[in-house]
Formats: sequence, structure tokens, C-alpha cells
Amino acid sequence: MVDGKPGPGNAAPARKAATGAYTPAAVSPNRRARRSYTIRLWSVRHSRFLEWFYGRFADAFLWLHPLWNRIGYGRVERPVTFVERNVKGLLFDCRMCGQCVLSSTGMSCPMNCPKQLRNGPCGGVRANGHCEVEPDMPCVWVQAWAGSRNMVNGDAILKVQKPVNQSLRETSSWLRVTAEAAAARENAKKGENA
Repeated sequence: MVDGKPGPGNAAPARKAATGAYTPAAVSPNRRARRSYTIRLWSVRHSRFLEWFYGRFADAFLWLHPLWNRIGYGRVERPVTFVERNVKGLLFDCRMCGQCVLSSTGMSCPMNCPKQLRNGPCGGVRANGHCEVEPDMPCVWVQAWAGSRNMVNGDAILKVQKPVNQSLRETSSWLRVTAEAAAARENAKKGENA
């Protein structure tokens, strides 16, 4: 504290709480932020395992495509989105952009960047690897690079991502990826039979 005011590293979360943002009882904004950074950093450190696990999970979801199709993708959207929001929210502090690129960014969600940059860091990354906007937060892209180096398909971080389509926000990327993979598989089968 300097002159009774919080230091620069404590200002951002405290300022957010002062605006009336929901703050659970007995949990300081700083401690809540540190907890999400801690889990996020765990996910980055274990990116290779999470990449492997997601590959198996995506295969299982694709295997369930006939069921999703029979029930209707529109009908399963809401419950799947609920599960996705909670699982990815815990592990990656997911913002539910609907266009997940975690497998391309070392399991570090680029939507956590205060500037929401999808293709690399801004020019303001601090010397200690932290964000220029939120000094207590490790830069999402510094973490993404570290996580991608652990992954089998780590060079996917070099691929330029499309801008975020805001109309897909709060929808399930799991279902979208499954539907796209199923369509590609069906088109490949049609091409073989032609």
C-alpha cells in the first residue's frame, strides 16, 4: 500500500468489485483472480495431457453424432452448453466465445486477454511476462506459447485465427466442431463413392 491506496498489482480486481460486480462473501477479488490464474496455469502446464484427452473426447462426441442428429442439435445445445461452460470455465476460465481455439493456443484461452487478441500478444507485455492491462495476470499469449511447446500439435499456434464471430457467443463449440467433422466425414465418403 502506498499512501493508503492499493498497489498497482491490486488495483484492477478491487476496482471491478467497487463497481458492483458480484463478489462472493469472504472472497477477495484478488484471491478469486489468483485462483483462476492458478487453474489456468495448471491447464497450460498439462497441455499435452489435455490435448490427448480432448482428442479422445472429440472422437467420442463424433461417435455420438447419430444420437445428436436424431435428438436434434438445437435441442441438445442448451444442456451441452451448460456442461461446456462449467468444465471449460473451471479449467481454462473460458469466455464461451463459441469458437474454441484452445487446442491451437497451448490450452490458454485467448479470450482471457483483456484486449481479446486472437493471434498473439500485443506490444505491451511486461518484462516479467504479465499483462499490461492487468499487471497481476500472466499474459495469456506468453502462457499460450509455453503450453504449445508441450503439445504434439504445438505448431498450430502459428496458424492465423479468424476474428471472433460474436453471433456464436454462448453457444457450444463442442457441438459445432462435431457437426463440422461429421459433415466433412460424410462429404469424404460421398467423394469416395462418386
